[in-house]
Amino acid sequence: MRSSACLRHYMNDNGPLILDGGLATELEAQGAKLQGDPLWSARLLHTNPQVIKDAHYRFLHSGADVITTATYQASITGFIDHLDVSSEGARELMMSGVHVAKETVERFVIDSHSKGQRYPLVAGSVGPYGAFLHNGSEYTGAYAQEMSIEELKVWHRPQVDCLAAAGADLIAFETIPSIKEAEALVELLREFPNSKAWLSFSCKDGKCISDGSLLTDVVQIANRSKQLVAVGVNCCRPALVEPLLDSAKSLLSPDMCWVVYPNSGEEWDTERGWQTSGKTPVSLPELSHTWMKQGAALIGGCCRIGPAHIAELKQQLKGSCTSPASAV
Repeated sequence: MRSSACLRHYMNDNGPLILDGGLATELEAQGAKLQGDPLWSARLLHTNPQVIKDAHYRFLHSGADVITTATYQASITGFIDHLDVSSEGARELMMSGVHVAKETVERFVIDSHSKGQRYPLVAGSVGPYGAFLHNGSEYTGAYAQEMSIEELKVWHRPQVDCLAAAGADLIAFETIPSIKEAEALVELLREFPNSKAWLSFSCKDGKCISDGSLLTDVVQIANRSKQLVAVGVNCCRPALVEPLLDSAKSLLSPDMCWVVYPNSGEEWDTERGWQTSGKTPVSLPELSHTWMKQGAALIGGCCRIGPAHIAELKQQLKGSCTSPASAV
């Protein structure tokens, strides 16, 4: 992997890297039953990896420069508990998330006759501890009050180890709700000196991440890392992105970029699922130009954002350009 400075150079020359959208959203659109599953889309790594490959491929075909593995809600403990596999079997499943994504990239490059051009990247998804708890606390971070930084590092270490060993181009620490968990992940990343990563937060309003900490404070924690290529926000309403980035723009390290991938703007209800607010939905492609001007080098979507949205985003930001991205 190349340095974060190289990523900034790539952004300046070619525009931002286009991320994929909500992998689970696309899987559900194709008939997968994920709601209520403690492993969410990660179960399909065990039961039907081909459907994950197909979803990855659709995002690549729509113009994504980066695809994210189906490991957001995966963990060694979770695989052992819910699939009755051994510790080694759980590690193999975790690593398979990267292998499935990389195999899809190879197929896409061959199919699109892009051999010799730059390959799309594979980001290994690491969700917060709250995703494992499967109780919605990834949007509050309440669990972190009862855990130490060391305990959070112990939890995340096996997942990061597997994704790094499997050859992920970078690690996506995403939907992180807690400043304490952010500190733990920044410290843990140092144990994997050859890995690059981005660090992205769930947020409650235009200034604060989900646990109430200011984005300015977590950006300063991110600045401590020489391995982070970007810091930012995901799975928040699109309208929150601009004020959030504005709130911390003066603190962003010159070697760091913003990563931005909000959801559709709908609200999640644990009993009724996704609910619309009745307001006119905000268009990601329309807002993306503002985010790019604010310094976003990686732009995509999260929940309820499918391949068609990513194709529109790509068209808005890069016109007809569909060449895959450079390696970090």
